[in-house]
Amino acid sequence: MVKIYYDKDADLAPLKGKTIAIIGYGNQGQAQAKNLRDSGCRVIIGSIKDASYEQAKKDGFEVLDIAEAAKRADIVHILIPDEYQAEVYREQIQPHLTAGKVLCFSHGFNIHFKQIVPPKDVDVIMIAPKAPGAMLRQMYEKGSGTPGLLAVEQDASGKAKKIALAMAKGVGLTRIGVVETTFKEEVETDLFGEQAVLVGGVSELMKAGFETLVEAGYQPEIAYFECINEMKLIIDLVYEHGIEGMMQAVSNTAEYGGRTRGKWIIDQRVRETMKRMLEDIKSGKFAQEWIAESKAKLPNLRRMREEGKKHLVEKVGRELRKWAGIEK
Repeated sequence: MVKIYYDKDADLAPLKGKTIAIIGYGNQGQAQAKNLRDSGCRVIIGSIKDASYEQAKKDGFEVLDIAEAAKRADIVHILIPDEYQAEVYREQIQPHLTAGKVLCFSHGFNIHFKQIVPPKDVDVIMIAPKAPGAMLRQMYEKGSGTPGLLAVEQDASGKAKKIALAMAKGVGLTRIGVVETTFKEEVETDLFGEQAVLVGGVSELMKAGFETLVEAGYQPEIAYFECINEMKLIIDLVYEHGIEGMMQAVSNTAEYGGRTRGKWIIDQRVRETMKRMLEDIKSGKFAQEWIAESKAKLPNLRRMREEGKKHLVEKVGRELRKWAGIEK
């Protein structure tokens, strides 16, 4: 049965007198650092000297290079992109990861796929907000929070879970509820959700619908409205009321058409493809592919980005968003 922890289950005491180094001051780093500081924690920032370094200084944090921050910290919370973590860890963090310290993540990719192998005498934990950094910060400032995940990969101190719960409380996750999981479960479900549904599946479904209508002779602008623009309306309904709540909110015609024809698109072949995608993730095949792509400086990703920009759906969408006042 799922375990969910709330404010009453967590205590900030394990963080008292500890220094937390947030490594990276991007979307999540900025939000988590501010929330932890406002919760009374001692926070420093480890960053390369870029715009985020200057932003952290402007926000009133003590900002150090990554190696120095790791050296001074009791808890090292790595919040830089997945593809940079292993190299940064080996060169700047590992030399300072002495016994008794805590290594923390918000995504378990590098631990699960063994790109980072911490020493046995440190705790390895994860707190993962299920929201973008801006929303995490906004909800915290309102006195609320966002849901999140919590996991312990390595408990060298015997107190790793209490520390993880304290970190989760510090960033505001326990205000709503933090779900206990494992690094394996978080990584594999996260990658699958991104690829099969949220980023890959939905994007390709919208483009395929758009292309089908345009190729059949319908105006691209109408196709964009019907297959892409209205997606937000549907997702907002699902977010607020669930799938069945969305079904109740749309017309009977839309509901009947959706219920009877939806499975024509998501048929057994698609479900089998999803299973193969999941196997690629579980076996480490996707991780190996992504690591190789990253080391090669992203040639395929850069090519796909350029191809995506040239698609008719982007030109039409940009014009319609400007016309509607959505995009400047």
